[in-house]
Amino acid sequence: MMLDRIDRRILNQLQLDCSLTNVQLAEIVGLSPPACLKRVKRLTDEGYISKKVALLSPEHFGPSLHMVVEVVLVSDQRHVNQEFAKRVQASPEVKQCYQVTGEIDFVLIVMVPDMPAYEAFCEQVLYADPNMRKFRTLISIRREKFETSIDVGEV
Repeated sequence: MMLDRIDRRILNQLQLDCSLTNVQLAEIVGLSPPACLKRVKRLTDEGYISKKVALLSPEHFGPSLHMVVEVVLVSDQRHVNQEFAKRVQASPEVKQCYQVTGEIDFVLIVMVPDMPAYEAFCEQVLYADPNMRKFRTLISIRREKFETSIDVGEV
């Protein structure tokens, strides 16, 4: 399905604030509430909207460390990559996982409360993987930019 201008406006508004009521959203995008609700349902059913969530501020939950972990596996075989992906998907410390090209196989974004928790993560997830060749950890000093929105095109 092609997205029209109103679909794009709906998606942009929901990315800014998904707590808007349907009536508020309809008013912003210039539709009647029933028409707006129908479009949001269609956009959800067709997979354009995969989930509505609340973004929490980590600083309100105590200290935390954000690590960027570059992972190199022993071989570039599909089953090795799939096994590693399963391992990190089961790990609550891993907030994002990207399989990448080049010398590195995966990049992980890991969030832990402190260094002992990171050490435990390394033991349970990284060192415990028999296909782990090496990994490198970059500790984030400060997050300069964080966005969850995607560009849905002109509105």
